Amino acid sequence: MKQIVLKDVFTAIIDDFRDNERWGSAHIYQSALNAFLAFSDNPRFKLKDLSPAVLKHFEQYLRKRNCSWNTVATYMRSLRSAYNRCVDIGRVPYVPRLFEHVHTGARTNIKRALDTSDLKRLLAWIDDGEDDCISPDVRKAGVIFALMFLLRGLPFVDLAFLRKTDLCGNVLVYRRKKTGRLLTVVLPPEAIRLMVEIENRDRRSPYLFSIIGNWEDQEKAYREYQSALRFFNYKLVELGRYLGIDAHLSTYAARHSWATLAYHCEIHPGIISEAMGHSSIAVTETYLKPFRGERIDEANKQIIAFVKR
Repeated sequence: MKQIVLKDVFTAIIDDFRDNERWGSAHIYQSALNAFLAFSDNPRFKLKDLSPAVLKHFEQYLRKRNCSWNTVATYMRSLRSAYNRCVDIGRVPYVPRLFEHVHTGARTNIKRALDTSDLKRLLAWIDDGEDDCISPDVRKAGVIFALMFLLRGLPFVDLAFLRKTDLCGNVLVYRRKKTGRLLTVVLPPEAIRLMVEIENRDRRSPYLFSIIGNWEDQEKAYREYQSALRFFNYKLVELGRYLGIDAHLSTYAARHSWATLAYHCEIHPGIISEAMGHSSIAVTETYLKPFRGERIDEANKQIIAFVKR
């Protein structure tokens, strides 16, 4: 049997993602490959040479490079997926529990949602209109954050790629980039006002908002999106400092904030999952898991207070 080179497997997977215009997945697998090749220092590393020890050393290498646990998990899942593909077609032998002792799951003990008071402060600042003490770019970043929250935690990537044809009256119909699910959102009045403020006025552009300029080359458009994401997150940090918000303000926090508030309003996780376009309710659970402990602790306080009455 011809020995399979890990780089060749990843390259084939990345090419397949590119052919299907799944630029985000292609980017993740390319980053994972680059990290592993830097770790192994061997461009001809054989897939059969993956072992629990190699994977554990790779995990330690990533952590020493200050990669977050979620980044570690993402890279490990990419490796596991590539390995499983080759196992399925009989190109490499199956090794039981190969990935058992490395981190492959999302860490859910990191709070990304804003406190209700911080969220109210941000939305009130947006409602007040222009602020001479802050730049237009920071204002726009805040408007986008508010809009993402008002549209059921709309991901930034989906907002950036929204097209004018996706909007009909006050109804937005779009397909999620990550899962491909078709979602229909009735726009609340607050969202409509903000959309008018940042709408794309270039008649030639098919995009609803002026975040991406390239509409002919989708790979270049995706790179524009990545650049815009970094820029807006940087501006959101600036806005957070200006408003005195201690929590880390990011485009991702808008999505977590919506899910968290929905949970605290006792909306069923299944409804939250549908609203956010998750691939399954299990994904929604990862958003909500950090706050279950808070509810349990609160329940314990109530029980103790009842006994001591």
